[in-house]
Amino acid sequence: MTGVSVARRREVIDALRRGAVPSAGLDLLAVGLDRFATAVGEDLDTVAAGGAVFKAVRGEYGSGKTFFTRWIAESAKRANFATAEVQVSENETPLHKLETVYRRLTERLTTATFPPSAIRPVIDGWYYALEEDVLTAETVAPDDVEALDRAVTTLLDQRLAVVSRSAPAFAAALRGYRAASLAGDPSTADAVLAWLGGQPHVAASARRVAGVRGDLDHFAALSFLQGLLVVLRDSGHPGLLLVLDEVETLQRVRSDARDKALNALRQLIDEVYSGRFPGLYLVITGTPAFYDGPQGVQRLAPLAQRLAVDFNTHARFDNPRAVQIRLPGFAVESLVELGGRVRDLYADGSAASARVRSLVDDAYLAQLAGAVAGGLGGKVGVAPRLFLKKLVGEVLDRVDQFSDFDPRRDYALTLTATEMTDVERNATSAGEVALDLAADER
Repeated sequence: MTGVSVARRREVIDALRRGAVPSAGLDLLAVGLDRFATAVGEDLDTVAAGGAVFKAVRGEYGSGKTFFTRWIAESAKRANFATAEVQVSENETPLHKLETVYRRLTERLTTATFPPSAIRPVIDGWYYALEEDVLTAETVAPDDVEALDRAVTTLLDQRLAVVSRSAPAFAAALRGYRAASLAGDPSTADAVLAWLGGQPHVAASARRVAGVRGDLDHFAALSFLQGLLVVLRDSGHPGLLLVLDEVETLQRVRSDARDKALNALRQLIDEVYSGRFPGLYLVITGTPAFYDGPQGVQRLAPLAQRLAVDFNTHARFDNPRAVQIRLPGFAVESLVELGGRVRDLYADGSAASARVRSLVDDAYLAQLAGAVAGGLGGKVGVAPRLFLKKLVGEVLDRVDQFSDFDPRRDYALTLTATEMTDVERNATSAGEVALDLAADER
């Protein structure tokens, strides 16, 4: 894989060695996702043009849902979108409390330039853009600070007029943040910015400066999201990709909370389709049981109707433009292809490139993939994480560092319960599995 920078290669390899999904460079590992690329590109174009898109991703545990959404996020960032990935959970981020979802969104907001939380640079960039628009209009002199401030405030109110009808506190907080910043009061500015991001328990003194009261509630959260989209657009980001991951956890909460959460999801979808959120690309992920089972989407008929897609045809005829798409998961062949990409990426940065490619050839990758899948009860779909972790940390690293190491002769795969996720442990009843990959050679 020529043309990959040293830093990018190291970041990907280091993440795989830890058993984690890399935060960048996912295009290097995207096996079997070409079929979705055109539809994702169309969705991003729609959002950038002022539209909104909702997509539900369906896949079993280990099928690569998180990888897929982060792959979309990389495409979005290349188009200068802002992105946020929010893990839905009963205690930390209950879906029926939209104020909490909004808070997590702002905490995890990121752009191609700024890591989480990017809300401060986004808002600072927005104010800079407003000032540039005012100066371009030549209605005030650049050195007239007071007139410039008044003109920026007027333009702020104009840009947020629609949002202010339902949530005037959003614009008020922005004005308070700017006032505190210009007054050289960073602590108040920080507190107002925290309140704007949905944080609770902000000091009353800071809220008084901004002219706002209380904490953000469920009903104002959607209006604040609407306002954030305006700020993003005017600061140079044509859209926001918001991923609500692991929505299937709703099946495990109390029935009253589950019903509220499902209704909140239905409300979000309807608001997206109504045109309330221009510039929003909303993606949720869940298991087939969540979409089809009695404790999930099917529990709320209007939601089930909105997400209904026929998956009775062969997966190769699935429509990537449908509201719900399914990830087919991995077969041993796709694991081998993925392993080949990682091996080549590793070899390109190795001083022992020829030895890496020779000893870790496709035939060996097939043996390792089969052994890992076998150790997980034959469930190939949950094997990619452990397969890549073993491949990098226990095979490629050793081939690279030890000239006399031969993985067929010197390495026996061991899978221990302590290194597995819950899903991986559930795939095998054995606490430890040792597999001699040299067996096939004897």
